[in-house]
Amino acid sequence: MTTHRFVPTEWHNVLGTLPPALTVASGDTVITETLDAWGIDKDGEKRRPGPNPMNGPIHIEGAAPGDALKVDIIRMTPNRATGWTRSSLAGNVVDPESVRDLPSRDPVTWAIDRQAGTAQLKDPVPGLEHFVLPLEPMIGCFGVAPALGQAFSTATSAENGGNMDYRGCRPGATIWFPVAVDGALFFLGDCHAIQGDGEIVGTGIETSYEVEVRLTVEKDRKLVWPRGENDDEIFSVGNARPLDQALQHATTDMFNWLCTDYGLSKTAASHLMGQVVRYEVGNVYDPAYTMVCKIAKKWLPKK
Repeated sequence: MTTHRFVPTEWHNVLGTLPPALTVASGDTVITETLDAWGIDKDGEKRRPGPNPMNGPIHIEGAAPGDALKVDIIRMTPNRATGWTRSSLAGNVVDPESVRDLPSRDPVTWAIDRQAGTAQLKDPVPGLEHFVLPLEPMIGCFGVAPALGQAFSTATSAENGGNMDYRGCRPGATIWFPVAVDGALFFLGDCHAIQGDGEIVGTGIETSYEVEVRLTVEKDRKLVWPRGENDDEIFSVGNARPLDQALQHATTDMFNWLCTDYGLSKTAASHLMGQVVRYEVGNVYDPAYTMVCKIAKKWLPKK
């Protein structure tokens, strides 16, 4: 297997069927440096307008509709000493009558200590003078080209992935995407130093990263929604609006996964899910919301 150092010369604000910037074999590893959500690189230079400029697309040889693309997130290394967030909760995550009382949404800078692995406000507000956060890197936006020649904005998400902003898309996790076009056409960007569930200020701590991923085609693994796993859990991802529809997609996918891959009957899967499922919120700021349905591996039957 080959390791590729991918240095992009252009970036995209959509995930779609675009000319490949790189072609790799199944199982190859790609190392690349991302821009932040505003298109700013590691040197502070704005390279592309937002939202969420993506590196790619990367064509994976042998990928075809009906396959799945397995993405192992091997490493995320911050390559900049600053990040930024908004200063206020988003208006759509609070009661409507509270929106007028929210502070301004001006951007603020966070200092990133790459040696210590921490982040803190560059100019702390009262009460947060000692607010120091450990870095928890995650990929906010990534996925593959959708079907039917569509191009989806990097501001939203769908069956092909996109701007899910789920904290579980972190180093050590594996994510699968349903392949809808030849070569899968994988896109990657929008990395966060840390983020709370839901991305409820409309950002994580947005910054640039060097990211290392391994891309593997799994033939004839017909998925509908993104799926993932880490050392302890498996999870299904649903992207839609309203939020209950995103939950329904994630729950249905987990139900089908247990029945097909783990051999459970529909009754057995219902009993298992009814007692041990956990839900997490991905993005509740963007046009499509993200809900994640999780099960700890200790509860799964042996394959």
